[in-house]
Amino acid sequence: MPELPDVEGFRRVFESCAQGRVIRRVDVRDTGVLHGVSARRLREALEGRRFTGLERHGKWLLARTGGGHTLLLHFGMTGRLVCDHPDAAAAPHDRVLFTVGRDRQLRFRDQRKLQGLWLADDAEVERLLERQGPDALAVDRDDFEAALTARRGALKAALIDQSVLAGLGNLLADEILWRARLHPTVRASDLTRPDCRRLYTEMRRTLRAAVTAGCVPPRDAWLTGHRDDPDPHCPRCGTPLRRSRLAGRTTVWCPRCQSGGPASGPVPAVSGHSGRRTR
Repeated sequence: MPELPDVEGFRRVFESCAQGRVIRRVDVRDTGVLHGVSARRLREALEGRRFTGLERHGKWLLARTGGGHTLLLHFGMTGRLVCDHPDAAAAPHDRVLFTVGRDRQLRFRDQRKLQGLWLADDAEVERLLERQGPDALAVDRDDFEAALTARRGALKAALIDQSVLAGLGNLLADEILWRARLHPTVRASDLTRPDCRRLYTEMRRTLRAAVTAGCVPPRDAWLTGHRDDPDPHCPRCGTPLRRSRLAGRTTVWCPRCQSGGPASGPVPAVSGHSGRRTR
């Protein structure tokens, strides 16, 4: 599932491909990705105009236009943006094509179509994003601490709750908690001030590195680089990693580096599973 670093990468693709160029044509190949707007209305609002500015909030990408409208994109689990030539054959999962300038085409590609595209004015943008918490890359430490310690549930669940903090997903949350040496099931409201400061620092470091890579990179020195190994071990201490379900998501952690969870009995170690990255 695309997380904040992926969406920041999509923002760069959008910017280099389409920003400032005249939108010559909007080709909706699948209306199933449109929300609250018809294909005809989308074409009428965008064709002949330009994308004048781009913003990202959490996992949302906002493209402003000169016509007073904003195109909002959410990538769900499989969405992405691709820049290609208008004459190149469309891929099977290319849902909406924006031909910009004379030789570029921005393509919204999405296999599962769990989210998609919205067209909104300023008031509607605010409504669509009203349930989003502060952006994880922009939030300051005081607001970060206030948002987390107000939650009574598990820390991992709070980190991936977009109404608490926008942009973090499963991979980032596990990586950040491992770096901060915090167990995913500790109560967010029980964090001490040093815990919060360490967690905030590690979140910032992780996000900066991941944004540079354009994804959550599966590096050898990262937890992410080992969570899908056949016999995964902690890259810091060598202890076998453990896995469970938390807030409906696969959660991976090191029982030695991240001790301090509730006394609910042992959790089975991660054993052989598919080579696909767990999200």
